[in-house]
Amino acid sequence: MSETLGILLIPVAMRLFGIKKVMLIAMFAWVLRFGLFGAGDPGAGVWMLILSMIVYGVAFDFFNISGSLYVNQRTTGKIQNSAQGLFMLMTNGIGATIGTLSAQAIVNHFVYNAAEPNWSAAWYVFAGYALVVAILFMILFKEPKDNTKLA
Repeated sequence: MSETLGILLIPVAMRLFGIKKVMLIAMFAWVLRFGLFGAGDPGAGVWMLILSMIVYGVAFDFFNISGSLYVNQRTTGKIQNSAQGLFMLMTNGIGATIGTLSAQAIVNHFVYNAAEPNWSAAWYVFAGYALVVAILFMILFKEPKDNTKLA
């Protein structure tokens, strides 16, 4: 349900905020999601786990769908398919693979090597990483002033 609502919010958010702010909303939603996982627990903190599931719709959809729309807007038919393929490869292929291998190393180090497993620490590391990526994106990404498409 959260993904469906996230997808429905994208056109409104794109019109109101533009691509850079929509992508930043997604990135900060990942920070919040991972932070909620770190702080939540199956007991009294279960509400944080549930809230993290709701935040997922914005985190995932705002990044993937708006990123795909941006690639579509900035390219012409000549290279559009290749650009979409490259976007998917970088986010869901290479990016996901590097993320999975990095997550494995982090979990092995912070969770399994501890005397008592500490899942919160792993989630906070992921939240910190997402925060660094969001800040770098905020600084480095320059939203185009015009609608000129790449050939």
